[in-house]
Amino acid sequence: MSKLEQILVLDPPNDLRFKGPFTDVVTTNLKLRNPSDRRVCFKVKTTAPRRYCVRPNSGLIEPGATITISVMLQPFDYDPNEKSKHKFMVQTIFAPPNVSDMEAMWKDAKPDDLMDSKLRCVFELPTENDKANDLDVSKAVPILNASKDGPASAKAGSLSLDDSELKKLMEECKRLQCEVGKLADENRQLKDDGLRMRKSPRSELMASSAGTLMGREHGMASSSLPSLLVVIAAIFIGFFLGKFIL
Repeated sequence: MSKLEQILVLDPPNDLRFKGPFTDVVTTNLKLRNPSDRRVCFKVKTTAPRRYCVRPNSGLIEPGATITISVMLQPFDYDPNEKSKHKFMVQTIFAPPNVSDMEAMWKDAKPDDLMDSKLRCVFELPTENDKANDLDVSKAVPILNASKDGPASAKAGSLSLDDSELKKLMEECKRLQCEVGKLADENRQLKDDGLRMRKSPRSELMASSAGTLMGREHGMASSSLPSLLVVIAAIFIGFFLGKFIL
């Protein structure tokens, strides 16, 4: 009985290419597509298992589905004069109904039911064109960043050079400073009036006790009010100055 032909479609079909330098892990992908109407079990084998890591290395592909396998070559000292003898084999079999134990299925599989495809490994060093392209990309990055920063910096410049807004802020600050000065003068005047009232003869205070009491209450209310206004004015000045600086 002739051996079954591979049912899966492999991409790439013949070679697994790894592009160096090989000082770090190099990964290449292998795609397996199942064009049939039956489920297919697969297993990936290699002649150099210590040099490669394959994820996934086995599994089941539904009808019409495609799976991508990552083949990772471990770092090693590459010798351009040494020809690679590493090979991979994709072994497949139609999945039996209600398969649960994949390991037992592979162990009990008949040789005539197995299908396989072989791929060889090819190692490549980056060419001068590849290096030049990498350099071009690295040089283009600052230009792209500059173009992105350009509108933002232009916008910031336009904000800082807004003369009309600057004049409004300056006028508002001057007005608030004048208000603070007036409130401070009124506060000092009220304090002086209070001192004069405390130094006046006691007889006058006794004669006009009712009027004096009302005057003191009015003075205390007036004194607290300008102080509150001073605090509010100072808050407004700080707000506008902070907006101007930012």
